[in-house]
Amino acid sequence: MVETLRWVGESDVGSLWLIDQTLLPTEKIEIELNSAEAVCEAIKSLRIRGAPAIGIAAAYGTLLGMQSVSSEDPDAWHARLERVTDYLARSRPTAVNLFWALDRQKECAARVREHGGSTNAVRQALLIEAQKIHQEDREMCRAIGRWGADLLEANMGVLTHCNAGGLATSDYGTALAVIYAAEESGKRVSVYADETRPLLQGARLTAWELQQHGVDVTVICDSMAAQVMREKKVQAVITGADRIAANGDVANKIGTYQVALVAAAHDIPFYVAAPSNTFDLALASGEQIPIEQRDRSEITHGFGRQTAPDGIQVYNPAFDVTPAHLVTAIICERGIIRPVNRSQIKKTLSGIK
Repeated sequence: MVETLRWVGESDVGSLWLIDQTLLPTEKIEIELNSAEAVCEAIKSLRIRGAPAIGIAAAYGTLLGMQSVSSEDPDAWHARLERVTDYLARSRPTAVNLFWALDRQKECAARVREHGGSTNAVRQALLIEAQKIHQEDREMCRAIGRWGADLLEANMGVLTHCNAGGLATSDYGTALAVIYAAEESGKRVSVYADETRPLLQGARLTAWELQQHGVDVTVICDSMAAQVMREKKVQAVITGADRIAANGDVANKIGTYQVALVAAAHDIPFYVAAPSNTFDLALASGEQIPIEQRDRSEITHGFGRQTAPDGIQVYNPAFDVTPAHLVTAIICERGIIRPVNRSQIKKTLSGIK
């Protein structure tokens, strides 16, 4: 499987290594990050992307931001931790895993400090907590795959949007975990990967991952989804998610909402695969989910070539929200949530704040 990111070294001198996803599929190059600033830049520039992977990177980024702190003064240390986590929190607004991971690191540091732990002890605890978050994601992705595989049948055509594979997580993916698990159980499937404009995560990343894994994959333009459904090439849609509200509304890469609408028009099940930490139960509905607005150049000068007139107005939201009534089921590590509604979500996620 793809190893999206890894920690090398100890808590005081270690660094975060990750695949620079902006270079795929033509180059697979790892870069080394040695500061919170470098992690923040990597998240903003999409060198690392996908809600779970962003959360993991931010957890390690918190440690990197605290490596240079030598003061044992609790107030100074706490102030520095707040600055580091606030800085990382501003990197991208929609993926809830980012804020969840940062909160865990702050809580971890507070526990150690409350028991009189030294600066070195706190740093060691931050590394252990980040590694725990990393390992938990691996386990959740594998569980998502096992639950979701039963929803797919042999020789089924599956459409996916954006990238929810190993590159977006720790190593196995969410939406792609379902496909991998189905294949490993002996069910061969054919995947149609929306190219996912404007940054082509489906064409560049999902297709590359599936090809590496030996899965039959065909890249299509986003505008072709309805046609392949009409031609009965697709019998299921599976996507990931960046945030899920308490009522089941799902924020995911821009274009997901229209895929869900087209799937409903063709009576095709629309599944969302996401770990429990992607749910934001503090938000009543998708109306409250913040939608990131990205730079106009991603549309006007995609991949270095001008494709729109000078001075043209541009609207570039990175995500949209799919209403819960269009989601057939949500697959998480705790099971399959169906029907997708507030009570069923609460029942499945019982015990999660």
